[in-house]
Amino acid sequence: MFVIIGILAVIGCVIGSYMAMGGKLGVLNQPFEFTLIFGAGASAFIIANPIRVVKGGLGRLGGIFKGPKYKKADYLELLTMQYQVFKLIKQKGALAVEQHIENPHDSKLFEPFPKFHHDHHAIEFFCDYLRLMTLGTDNPHEVEALIDSDLETHHVHDHQVAHALTGMAESFPALGIVAAVLGVIKTMGSINEPPEVLGKLIGGALVGTFLGILLCYGFFAPFASNAKAIMEEEATYFNCMKAGILAHLAGYAPAVSTEFARKSLAPHNRPTFAEVETAVESLPPVAV
Repeated sequence: MFVIIGILAVIGCVIGSYMAMGGKLGVLNQPFEFTLIFGAGASAFIIANPIRVVKGGLGRLGGIFKGPKYKKADYLELLTMQYQVFKLIKQKGALAVEQHIENPHDSKLFEPFPKFHHDHHAIEFFCDYLRLMTLGTDNPHEVEALIDSDLETHHVHDHQVAHALTGMAESFPALGIVAAVLGVIKTMGSINEPPEVLGKLIGGALVGTFLGILLCYGFFAPFASNAKAIMEEEATYFNCMKAGILAHLAGYAPAVSTEFARKSLAPHNRPTFAEVETAVESLPPVAV
């Protein structure tokens, strides 16, 4: 919603100010200038990046209108899920979760937590480290190094996507100059025309520079910045699991491990201690 409001505000401020100064909208109606700049920029984006980055970038551009994937309620669910799992392991041993991590999408243990249960990446991440526990891994320092390496791999991919979106945004002003130069070339071909015709042609050529700068700094650079912020915020979902796993491996009780995980969250997404306690008390019996 706020992204749409921002887009409308940019358009309103630019076009409104232009009209208030006596500008005529008809001069800005240069669809082929837009096609040249945006089409060439998008095409260069495809040329410059692997297909996985292109798909990721397109997905992220669409995602900025929805906001971060995880909301405060999703983090509360994640914390209660970790408590439930750690409690089961404390009561019955690491092998008690083996059947659940081998087929997590059909697991009754994870079923009460729908957001987590249907998030393939998150459930795979968490179950991989539970699997290590069932295989006898109990050194929190070694597991922390492994998790950091795992998260860094995903961070690199996200960084590539953010960098690609920023690169596309930064290409628009240069392509606007290309459009302007082509407009000047077109104008020079009509040099014998009267001043009113030449003025219209020159104005149309300058629209290319205007559009390139506007597309960059008014829209796509902010889009790239927003997408990067969302990616960084979503990373805290996995850092929350990391904190809980490491606390559990250090031997803390389920409630303490969950508190470690809670404190890793950003303040605007962090449930209060009382909210977690209430949610934990309402959990169904631990599935075996």
